Amino acid sequence: MIYLDYNATTPLDPTVFEAMTPYLREQYGNASSRHGFGTAARAAVNRAREQVAAAVNAQPAQVVFTSGGTEANNLFIKGAAAYLKPSQIVISPVEHPCVARPAHELSRTGWKVRVLEVDGAGRIDEADVTRALKEPTGLVSTMLANNETGVVQNVAAIAEQARAQRAWIHTDAVQALGKMAVDFTDLNVHAMTISAHKIYGPKGAAALILDKRIELKAIISGGGHERGLRSGTENVPAIVGFGAACELAIDRLTPLGVRLVALRERLERRLRGLEATIFGLGAERIPNTSYFAFPGIDGETLVVELDRAGFAVASGSACSSTSTEPSPTLLAMGVDPALARCAVRVSLGRSNNANQVDDFLRALEAIVKQMKRMSSLAV
Repeated sequence: MIYLDYNATTPLDPTVFEAMTPYLREQYGNASSRHGFGTAARAAVNRAREQVAAAVNAQPAQVVFTSGGTEANNLFIKGAAAYLKPSQIVISPVEHPCVARPAHELSRTGWKVRVLEVDGAGRIDEADVTRALKEPTGLVSTMLANNETGVVQNVAAIAEQARAQRAWIHTDAVQALGKMAVDFTDLNVHAMTISAHKIYGPKGAAALILDKRIELKAIISGGGHERGLRSGTENVPAIVGFGAACELAIDRLTPLGVRLVALRERLERRLRGLEATIFGLGAERIPNTSYFAFPGIDGETLVVELDRAGFAVASGSACSSTSTEPSPTLLAMGVDPALARCAVRVSLGRSNNANQVDDFLRALEAIVKQMKRMSSLAV
């Protein structure tokens, strides 16, 4: 089986596993304990906090560890909304559900949700940001890189507008980290979400990077861990793995990016030859992602057939894989719903090579031809 779904999750890097192993076996202490086992665990958490902060040009004190990107996004949106007076929250229509759903839930507590416009490539319309911010706004959340199309947003420009209107600005950078330079300071945001399992680290560890001047109300109450913002015994092995994965991601960023761009171009040259529609073309994208469709070929069915042929791809976001509805991201881009249902995502990773891409393309072409032939016979 050839894995081509790295935006869903990544395999654990052997170096990361090696870093985690002592904290799964010998050094199993609770990081809040005062004895030697506990202080060793606390030192490991502190070291990981430094590594995570360094990866995004932040300070260790700005790193709040959580169980995943979903929790981190919820912590900012719900925690900030509970601290601020209800007003308007601005989001884009291409956000992950773990941003969109908590944002819409705020409407039950007096908040107004304003959804921005995007163009045909999935880029946020900055003029619409200006229009939206004419209304009193407390919160803005826009992702840095889309998990389906790979399209990169101009978060720094949006942040400049948000700050000018005294709104708090957050970005979900989960899909961006490890695929492009991610700089908390340069983005000029108040908060940012990143996650370990997208960068060859373990599941169960993520972080909210938070401006020191921002105050949130915790959404999980308990013993006051993570400066009172996220109670619960720290998942020391996963946090250690997160730190190690961040170091590796930064060390490998440039060479990996160059190689993945070349593989994606190889893939998309052939896709265009097969008359596929490629979404997000013309926009800046993270280097590993290609989202495409063959008109009249159902995306879910194509994913299943490719799986049978030995290739793991996706029809969209892994967190929405049980939905039969067209991608909200594609619909927001103005894609016809019938074509949106045909969408398939390939997301490349560290272990992929040109031979695998070529093998995939041969299988894809054969399956698409067969599906078109069966469709014509059924008419």
